[in-house]
Parts: sequence; C-alpha cells; structure tokens
Amino acid sequence: MELEKLTALQLGEKIKQRQVSVLDGVKTVFEQIEKQDSEVHAYLDTYKEEAYKRAEEVQKGIEDGTYTSPLAGVPIAIKDNICINGKKTTCASKILENFVPQYNAEVIDRLERAGLVIIGKTNMDEFAMGSTTETSYFKATSNPWDLTRVPGGSSGGSAAAIAAGEAIWSLGSDTGGSIRQPASFNGCVGIKPTYGRVSRYGCIAFASSLDQIGPITKDVTDAAIVL
Repeated sequence: MELEKLTALQLGEKIKQRQVSVLDGVKTVFEQIEKQDSEVHAYLDTYKEEAYKRAEEVQKGIEDGTYTSPLAGVPIAIKDNICINGKKTTCASKILENFVPQYNAEVIDRLERAGLVIIGKTNMDEFAMGSTTETSYFKATSNPWDLTRVPGGSSGGSAAAIAAGEAIWSLGSDTGGSIRQPASFNGCVGIKPTYGRVSRYGCIAFASSLDQIGPITKDVTDAAIVL
C-alpha cells in the first residue's frame, strides 16, 4: 500500500480502522524523505527519533480514546517560521541559524492536542521574503514534478514535501500569496485563512498585519478538515 499517496483523511481513517498503524504512516514519510529529499530539499530539519516515539504515544491514545480527531496520527510538516519548543526555528536565515524557541506556536499546541505527528521543519524563502524558495540561506528547494523548476514560495518547502510524498499535509504561512502560489505550483491545495481565524502566535512575522498560518494539502476536503 502506497500510504504516501493517501490524503490526510484517508490515512486517518485507515489508522482508526486499524488497517495501518500510526508508525506505518510515519515510516512511509521518512522513507520518501530518504529517497528524494537530497534532490528536492523540502526540509531543513527532520525529527525521526522523536516522530517514531510520538507515533507510539499517539497510537495508544487513539486506542484508548484520548485522540478522536479524524487526522490523529497523520504526519505533518511545519514551515520553519512557526515556533516549536526546543526545536530550531530559523526562517531559513543565517541570522536565526541557532535560534531555539522556548514555547510552541498556538497552532503547534492545537496539533499536538489533536494527536498529530510532526515530521520536521520545511525550507522557505528567508524570512518569507520571496516567491521561489531560492532565497533560503541554507539551500534552494526544487519542484518535485520537475527538479529544474522552482516550487514557488515562500512556503515552497511545505508544498514540495506534499508533492513528493514526504509529508501527508503541511503548514505554511501566507502574507501575499506564500501558501497559495506554491500550492498551485506543486498541484496542491492551499488556504490563506481570514485574519484572526487561525492564531498567529508563534509565527515569526514578515508583515504581521497580513501574515496568516494555513494548510497545504492534497485536496479540498483535507484543507477544510485541517482548518
């Protein structure tokens, strides 16, 4: 079964029906990363050991009724301008190369309460200023459909990860198109929520009165459920 091709809702349903385990989904994603990310460069950092441990915890939580979300156990990638406690959050910039926040963004707390498994942090244009994911200090991301082309930006890593099967869904941020444009370049669905619909707490700002955190997914149903 090619789990990487499933939507988040489909994988969540298979986990709930015990056709596959949370760990199966997480392992599949990391296998895709190991196969492809040396060329795609969707990720700046991955959390393999922590994700495997978290998968076991979430599996138990699903079985005992702690986690009831339809997306519980589904692996997710996070754009690297969204803070995760104890994990580097660089905004793809040398300036923040060693910045480690001591708190979670509100969206991360909500994901953890829903029982999702975070795979890692995705590449982006430096400080979200760009539309190709080529201005990252660390590396440029390629479009998985054609490695000679750009994936869009600034959430190019988050969109490329979906297109490459290296995540089931992801979070990006959008100021003036930074979710919607890379989603379209990679054949995904992206939403910029209305201002205030999703908390911006813990998202390192580009233009705070316009920034929004939102989902990048494989289809419209996933985007709606994630939101």
